[in-house]
Amino acid sequence: MLMRTDPFRELDRLAGQLFGADGTATRPAVMPMDAYRSGDEYVVQFDLPGVSPDSIDLDVERNVLTVRAERGADYAEGAEVQVSERPRGVFSRQLFLGDTLDAENIKAHYDAGVLTLRVPIVEHAKPRKIAIAGGGGAQQIKG
Repeated sequence: MLMRTDPFRELDRLAGQLFGADGTATRPAVMPMDAYRSGDEYVVQFDLPGVSPDSIDLDVERNVLTVRAERGADYAEGAEVQVSERPRGVFSRQLFLGDTLDAENIKAHYDAGVLTLRVPIVEHAKPRKIAIAGGGGAQQIKG
């Protein structure tokens, strides 16, 4: 199971949009994500449009997954900027990985501005059948 880390993240995101704050190293910008279970793995997708794959950093320490990316301005130095609405700077997100997830075998893929992580579920946490002996023989019950 994946657990979110910051209950006020959406409030921070809204405040950042209102005040035009770009992400900094001490106050990273929001990184929108979707997470869902698909079979024997969790799939987590992060929106990182315009971010170079080289600037994406993934770390797992003590079941905490940290995703960090950076996007700078792509206009020439000295350019007179008229409008600057696209988020720039540092983006970061942390997720707590439950004990049922295999943090050692996370797979990452980046395509079209979307970072997709596949986090497998450990074997002992998967549904299994348990044999019950008694009466007229053994029966299989899903457990």
